[in-house]
Amino acid sequence: MSTMAGWENFYVIVGSSAGALIGLQFVVITLIAERPALRMAEASAAFATPSVVHFGVVLLLSTLASVPWKGIGIVGVLWGFVGLVGVVYSVIVAGRMRVQAAYKPVFEDWLFHNLLPLVAYTALAVSAFMASAHTSEILFGVGAVALLLLFIGIHNAWDAVTYHVSRGMGITETRNMAEQSGNSRIVENNRD
Repeated sequence: MSTMAGWENFYVIVGSSAGALIGLQFVVITLIAERPALRMAEASAAFATPSVVHFGVVLLLSTLASVPWKGIGIVGVLWGFVGLVGVVYSVIVAGRMRVQAAYKPVFEDWLFHNLLPLVAYTALAVSAFMASAHTSEILFGVGAVALLLLFIGIHNAWDAVTYHVSRGMGITETRNMAEQSGNSRIVENNRD
């Protein structure tokens, strides 16, 4: 399909990044797992697993966009299905964030773990209905969704690492790290 012809390099880069970040996330989780912690399974389902899911969706979108489809119809339906599943998953993650007791989410957590993914998955679901009539625009929209999910996953993975590192430090080291990274939440949560 000639409309998707210019998108190969974009999805190779984005998909490769997502695949590499999935691997790094597993390494980080393995390192963090060596530290004893209470209620980490609940927190992991609310905070770590969604990052891997977002990276996986970016990898899936990149794969779907790289298939030599004869038209936009089938890939549009698949994007829409992935978007609907993502919307449902975002609602599930919101519930998990509310019930877990290992960490009290702040606004930034709700924004990056729930609101932005919900917006991305909703846009992906809507793309199915507009794919045939507005193909060029939808391709940019799906590309934007892929990048948004990639950056959400990067942010969330970084946030999780800084949170776990700060919990292993004393309050002085934590304050220094918070000042350097601009993350005042690190100090607040280390007091708990």
